[in-house]
Amino acid sequence: MKPLLALVLMLVATLADAAPIRIKDLVEFDGVRGNDLVGYGLVVGLNGTGDGLRNAPFTEEIMSNILERLGVNVTGEQFRPKNVAAVLVTASLPAFARAGSQIDVTVSAIGDTKSLLGGTLIMTPLNAADGEIYAVAQGSVIAGGAVASGAAASVVLGVPTSGAIPSGARIEREISFEFNDLSTIRLALRTPDFTTAGRIEQAVNREFGKRVANMNDAGTISLNVTSAGMRSAAHMIGRIENLSIEPEQRARVVVDQRSGTIVMGEDVRISHVAVSQGNLTLRVEEAPIAVQPNPFAQGETVIVPRTTATLEENAGIHMVEVVDNSSLSEVVAGLNALGVSPRDMIDILKSIHAAGALHAEFIVN
Repeated sequence: MKPLLALVLMLVATLADAAPIRIKDLVEFDGVRGNDLVGYGLVVGLNGTGDGLRNAPFTEEIMSNILERLGVNVTGEQFRPKNVAAVLVTASLPAFARAGSQIDVTVSAIGDTKSLLGGTLIMTPLNAADGEIYAVAQGSVIAGGAVASGAAASVVLGVPTSGAIPSGARIEREISFEFNDLSTIRLALRTPDFTTAGRIEQAVNREFGKRVANMNDAGTISLNVTSAGMRSAAHMIGRIENLSIEPEQRARVVVDQRSGTIVMGEDVRISHVAVSQGNLTLRVEEAPIAVQPNPFAQGETVIVPRTTATLEENAGIHMVEVVDNSSLSEVVAGLNALGVSPRDMIDILKSIHAAGALHAEFIVN
């Protein structure tokens, strides 16, 4: 427990001494966003690890369609290749992407293929939410795993049924959006906060020497391109995106129950509270006995159940006091004095939060 809490304290100390953050790392600019693409395609060239066509009939269907488009008539033919697999192809179309540029794609199997290693994705159109085709993907799949099997055992490393194709899609259609026609730009904070939004407003107005930025709410700041006297919205963003401010963060305690990780923010406070923790263990053991009949006697073997149940209560920890309005270092020291495991610490924090003594947003993953 001590190394974990020491790590928490170190992380917070680092954040407290960190330099101001650039505006471009705190906000999203209105209109500057990507768009998700998805397509349904076929990977060929697999070494006998493809889909079983009896279990994945859609693979046979798409393969027939591709061959017919290439002039090969397979109507009524029975073919059972083991080197093809149906996949879903996903990608993100970046903002201001132009026709002819290339983007990365991710390939994921949807059938019962064992591995996509060594496969090649055949030309696959990628559609956006409006149903239009914006890119076409094709290339060799780089899978992130391996699989090996024998007559009685098999081993899998990583996830061989998913892979990527760097620069595997070429953009065929651009999204029509004239960014420079905007007279007002909105900045959307990734983590809405009134104090941070106000500091961004002040920094921008200070940069231009007049009021060109206005805080609409905790997550939005509007910029007036005309009042700023800039030639375009792009020029204005280029001037302000590297301005630095000190963002404010809400007091948070984040715990991950699966790994036992606890992360606390610098502003976490705990009211005057006392904590005690103990353990109760119930153990039930089954040891059945087989009773045999006497020699030459007519009878059957009988299984006689035998159960032992014990209840143990460990002493646990004594009552530990955490002083009122403690700083983070004092909170860590107080919790560290409990000397319990990280998972027990998560339960203690839940109880302190339920008692209303933990003054922070409590997030459990």
